[in-house]
Amino acid sequence: MIVTTTPNVEGRSVRRYLGVVTGEAILGANLFKDMFAGLRDIVGGRSGAYEKELRRAREIAFAELESEARERGANAVMGVDIDYEVLGERNGMMMVSVSGTAVELK
Repeated sequence: MIVTTTPNVEGRSVRRYLGVVTGEAILGANLFKDMFAGLRDIVGGRSGAYEKELRRAREIAFAELESEARERGANAVMGVDIDYEVLGERNGMMMVSVSGTAVELK
């Protein structure tokens, strides 16, 4: 499955457009990770715990996007957009959403 943020795939043309596909992942950050991230932020370091969770959320969202595209008969998703949001009453959840156009390339 080709997944790209570009509006086309070099050297390939679109045979059929199969519609917009999406993938989402919402993950909660636990208390210990929050405390550790806060300490690292004070020191000026990177928060490995948050980076790991964001990576996991992104992987889940892309897996859903590709699964939906395959179900429609696509062999590529073009024009992919990736969005990150913080959710929850105390900003305790992270959401990654991806969307793009499922296509069948020649």
